[in-house]
Amino acid sequence: MSDADTITHADGRVELKSPEALESSSLYNEDLAPVPVAKRTWTTWDYSALWISMAHCIPTYTMASGLIAAGMSWWQALLTILLGNIIVLAPILLNSHPGTKYGIPFPVLARAAYGTAGSNLPALMRALIACGWFGINAWIGGLALQAFISSLWPGWNDLLGWFGGFTFNNWPQKDWFPGTLWISFALFWALNILIIYKGMELVRRLERFAAPFVLVMTAILVGWAIWKADGLGPIMESEGTPGAFGELFIPSLTATIGFWSTLSLNMPDFTRYGRSQREQAIGQIVALPSTMTVFAAMGIMITSATVIIYGRAIESPITLGSMFDNRLIVGIVMFTVVIATLAVNIAANVVSPANDFANAFPKRIDFKRGGLITGLIGICMFPWELMRDANSYIFGWLLGYSGSLGAVAGVLIVDYWVLRKKELDLKSLYIADGSYRYTAGWNMNAVIATLAGATVALLGAFWEPLKPIYDWSWFVGFGLSGGIYYVLMRGRIAHGR
Repeated sequence: MSDADTITHADGRVELKSPEALESSSLYNEDLAPVPVAKRTWTTWDYSALWISMAHCIPTYTMASGLIAAGMSWWQALLTILLGNIIVLAPILLNSHPGTKYGIPFPVLARAAYGTAGSNLPALMRALIACGWFGINAWIGGLALQAFISSLWPGWNDLLGWFGGFTFNNWPQKDWFPGTLWISFALFWALNILIIYKGMELVRRLERFAAPFVLVMTAILVGWAIWKADGLGPIMESEGTPGAFGELFIPSLTATIGFWSTLSLNMPDFTRYGRSQREQAIGQIVALPSTMTVFAAMGIMITSATVIIYGRAIESPITLGSMFDNRLIVGIVMFTVVIATLAVNIAANVVSPANDFANAFPKRIDFKRGGLITGLIGICMFPWELMRDANSYIFGWLLGYSGSLGAVAGVLIVDYWVLRKKELDLKSLYIADGSYRYTAGWNMNAVIATLAGATVALLGAFWEPLKPIYDWSWFVGFGLSGGIYYVLMRGRIAHGR
């Protein structure tokens, strides 16, 4: 990287001297541009609040309760979730570093390893999974908004009649649901799109508000559950199904890692705004494992208490909230779910794909249009089917995509940390004929490594003899792709060539 093109600050952060010189490049737009150091303002609290608000979401709650439903005891489920989040924290921090150092988002970072055109492969892989997550959270938010409106307007559910044909385990009446649910779904979806169009500063403010609000409201619900169940003793009595832990531990651990394997790739989308490496790292280290485990524990306690209170496990807080007789309480619970779901959906499932789609067509798609595309594809992925039950959600959706994202993480981390020693040519990331042009913009070594790792990791989903490998899919994808990429590229890296 030429010193003539960049300024390297005392704390190691790098910025371009003349970013305006790149505006004519086909690889540059305002949303993908490196953030100037003067605008990198996110603090330790901002990153902690980001993770707190993202972890305090219904998918976290249902993952924990799903492990209980699958046969684990409360402590086995908590151990699995804690260990999984400690493991996934490593690639999250490793991929966060270049974001803070160079002020670049994930798809631009991927240009170093995959090439200026090849970066669209990992970016679009990540984007499509984010679209699925956007749809899941929009569906959950629609369910909560439906219950919230019903608490204010008792006749809302019956306004358009009741429909069947789907099985919604997160709707109290299973095979039947109110027609107005689609209106609630559309309204919540539109609220997400509105926030996207307001920009990243509103996202930051939303995360700051949602983080403490959702935690406090969930803690109140835990207190209610303990009171109604006559203390913690009866809640913690369950030992799970004998032998289930040994059978479920590895795929459940991999699914837990898969839960945040998305953010393990695109954290540069957020850390590019960081004031320092220390602040972004501490904020994430403190908030992610602790928050996920605490919130999962809350979900487990509440779910276990419902067995005592109602005689059956109620895994969804939406279903539980709708069972209260007091409409004010129902409204408060559902408003909390709406805020929690909105916060995680914008931060975890819009910022990255919006940038990823912009990376594919920098001059045609900006952040706002990318967010709209994310929302539309999310609907087309039928999120109500992905959330149908614990098997579909944990062992299908989460476990299924973790291998492919693990493969991408392996290539990115080996490229940046092992081969390039944390040194990138910042200007060349935005020009077609720079250090990262490879062959017509594609580094086929990265493509081969990624496809090989992802294919082997996911074969077990379709071929029974390889099922044990599938249970380890994230680890297999990460290790195999990273290893292949290192062998293919060793000795060939000289600032990107």
